[in-house]
Amino acid sequence: MVEVLNRCSIDNHDSMSQSLNLVFCGTPGFAVPTLERLAASEFAVRLVATQPDRPRGRGLELAASPVKQKALELGLPFTQPEKIKNNEEFRSRLTEIHPDAIIVVGYGRIIPQWMIGLPPLGNINLHASLLPKYRGAAPIQWAIASGENTTGVTTMRIDAGLDTGDILLQKAATIGPNDTAVSLAATLAGIGADLMIETLRGLGNGTVERHPQDDSRASLAPLLKKEDGRIDFHLTATEISNRWRGFQPWPGAYTTFRGKILQLVNTAVVGQRCLPEGELLVENDLLIAGCHGGAALALLEVQPEGRKRMRSRDFIHGYRPRSGEKLGH
Repeated sequence: MVEVLNRCSIDNHDSMSQSLNLVFCGTPGFAVPTLERLAASEFAVRLVATQPDRPRGRGLELAASPVKQKALELGLPFTQPEKIKNNEEFRSRLTEIHPDAIIVVGYGRIIPQWMIGLPPLGNINLHASLLPKYRGAAPIQWAIASGENTTGVTTMRIDAGLDTGDILLQKAATIGPNDTAVSLAATLAGIGADLMIETLRGLGNGTVERHPQDDSRASLAPLLKKEDGRIDFHLTATEISNRWRGFQPWPGAYTTFRGKILQLVNTAVVGQRCLPEGELLVENDLLIAGCHGGAALALLEVQPEGRKRMRSRDFIHGYRPRSGEKLGH
């Protein structure tokens, strides 16, 4: 009889671990794979919260976030509160759901204390770095721009700090030499979706534990500004290339040519050219810029201010840059 009761107790615990009620908070495309995996899992997504529709494009027409579009496709209930900190309607709705956990992936809102304390398993965030490295809004971009070869994803318990909560699970990923922020984000989004499922199952059955972060090893990945894309030719060609790869699609990498903005659409590091920093070399149909350290940067494709993107050959034929001209002046 005792053995049967114990088995029933175990079965009930397993059943509870597989029937978690969830609220999902997210906005960008990076969050969509996690929402898809949750919706297809044994967990119950009771509500999706995403940011309000925003004007986009030249016509500034209102556009739904990728997460809202996916929620509509999956037939999930959703809400789009403008603010959440003192939103009594939103608070009441979440309280009525009694979520076991709130899942946060790129929501774009600071989670208030009332939300942090609401679910028993906490607010669980998927962060696109191996915390405590690259805390902040742009971890993928800054990891590439800083020349990292490895990054990853972390599930963590949100607290009142900036990405300072206890770590639950982590998984590493390689940054390839041709990865941009766009390609790496797609890779990490898929890895992160699987890690979130693993995290929730582990929390449900008690096999995942919380581990505090080592603040002494922390680094920051602040929100990108347009100025971050301005090229400093005092950097090496590799460092500039890393920033170009990391800052796709925005702010990209740009300089000035004859007083107007020149956006670098595609670049490549080339061998020693002994060029002064920022000085141009026209070599056949190739446009090359001098950088610190000797190696140079080939400007394979550019976009002059107010014009369409073009290959370096077409830029050379159209603008007739001269060897010795300077960029960034």
